[in-house]
Amino acid sequence: MDMDFSRYVLTADYHTHTRYSKGLVCYYHGKGTILENVTAASIRGLSEIAITDHGPGHMFYGLSMEAVLEMRQDVQEAKEQFPDMKIELGVEANIIHSRNGLDVKRSDVSKFDFINAGYHHGVPGGDMIRNPICSYGIYPSGSREKLMAWNTEMAIRAIYENPVRILTHPGDKGPFDVEALAKACQERGTLLEINNRHEHLTAEEIRKTMEYDVSYVIDSDAHKPEEVGTYEGALRRALQAELPVSRIVNVEER
Repeated sequence: MDMDFSRYVLTADYHTHTRYSKGLVCYYHGKGTILENVTAASIRGLSEIAITDHGPGHMFYGLSMEAVLEMRQDVQEAKEQFPDMKIELGVEANIIHSRNGLDVKRSDVSKFDFINAGYHHGVPGGDMIRNPICSYGIYPSGSREKLMAWNTEMAIRAIYENPVRILTHPGDKGPFDVEALAKACQERGTLLEINNRHEHLTAEEIRKTMEYDVSYVIDSDAHKPEEVGTYEGALRRALQAELPVSRIVNVEER
């Protein structure tokens, strides 16, 4: 299916990672600095960018809450160099089974400009055994339905208990009922993400969620500065699903 991507422009990227997504033994899950991500966004012609490193509950590459003040300072320095760009400090909180459904405590939510929420492997409080297995298409007898119910309930709790701006890559890394997620997002005003790094939402999943009064966002999920602002794969799936571009909040048609 040939598509003319030159007809469209991405205006903002609300899901990017930096070296503050830091793993064990100084392994950097994100490769660039905040300034490098912002510089890349400027080169891409974006008017907005958000820094959204992984939540603190991840065993291998979560940010340190003690580093948030330093991150704020980095954001301020970037704003001084790029005064015409809107730069926000968010977080991609991990969806888990907790009181508020996230690994970011309610008392810490205000430390960020906004909260994204997504499910990831390697986070205590999720299903650390079945989800990785099922993500490879291996479903022990009866496990997929139970796991889908568990995952969906976990994600819906996070949506209702927190001011979540974006539900990131819904359907990735385990089975989820995307229609139930879309209904919750409709009621809470949460955006559904079409992720450029991962295959979710798929075109089929977009079709399933379109009947709900939800808006969508395309994000790069960049882990390197050169990935900031990339959108073609995600937009391709949106167009395949015949999603009106007017429902994607950060894409404009020329």
